[in-house]
Amino acid sequence: MLLCLGALVVAAVVGVVVWTQVGVMAAEPEPLAAVRADERISITDDAAGIVLSPADGPSDTGLVFIPGAKVDPWAYAATLADVVAEDGVTVVITKPWLNLAFFDLRGLDAFTSLAPDVSTWIVGGHSLGGVRACQLAADADALALFASYCATDLAASDLAVVSLAGSEDGLSTPEKIADARHLLPADADMVEIDGASHASFGAYGPQAGDGTPTITDDEMAARIADELGAFVAQGLG
Repeated sequence: MLLCLGALVVAAVVGVVVWTQVGVMAAEPEPLAAVRADERISITDDAAGIVLSPADGPSDTGLVFIPGAKVDPWAYAATLADVVAEDGVTVVITKPWLNLAFFDLRGLDAFTSLAPDVSTWIVGGHSLGGVRACQLAADADALALFASYCATDLAASDLAVVSLAGSEDGLSTPEKIADARHLLPADADMVEIDGASHASFGAYGPQAGDGTPTITDDEMAARIADELGAFVAQGLG
C-alpha cells in the first residue's frame, strides 16, 4: 500500500513538473532583439532574474517584476524597456521556479540583491505574478500591479500602490479588479488603460481567453512608462 502511495505521489510530482514546462509563452524575437540592441539599457542575465538598468549609471529606484504564469521572463523586457530608458528605473524580472510564481518561495531580497545600488524598491507583477507580488509587498516600498489584483489584504497598510489594468482584458477583467479593490489601500492609484488586453502587458503574442487589444505594443510600453514614471515622481503614490 505504501509503495503504491509513494508511486502515486512521485507520478503526481512528475506530472506537475512536466505541465509547468509545457506551453510556456515565449518572448517574441523582434521586440526582444530591439531591447538587446538598445544602447540606453544595460542587461545582466542572472540565474535568479534579468536585470535591466540604465546604461548611464545606477538608479535610486528599482522594480522587481514577477512574470505571469508560464510566461518567459524575457517576454517582459520590451514592455518594460521604456521604464528603464525613459524613467531611469532599474528593473529586475524574476525567473520563477517552475515558471509559476506560487512555486517560488524566495523572499524579495533574492532579487533586490541583484541591484545593490538601488535604495527604493517597488514590487510588482503581471497576472499571477502580481498576486505573488502582493505577498511580498510588506518588504517593499511600493506595489505595482499589472493586469492583476491581490488575494492578500493590504487595505490597512500605508503602502503606495498603483494598479494598471486593461479595458480589453479577458482574464484579469476590469470587473475582477474592481471586485478585489477593497484589499488595497484607499488611496491606491487605479488606472485602466484603454485598448489594452491581458497580453498587452508582455511581448509574447496572443493568449487564450483574452480580449482583442486596440493599442499597439509601442503605445502600451510608452503608457506603462508614463504611469510608472508619474508614480515614482510623486514619491511612489
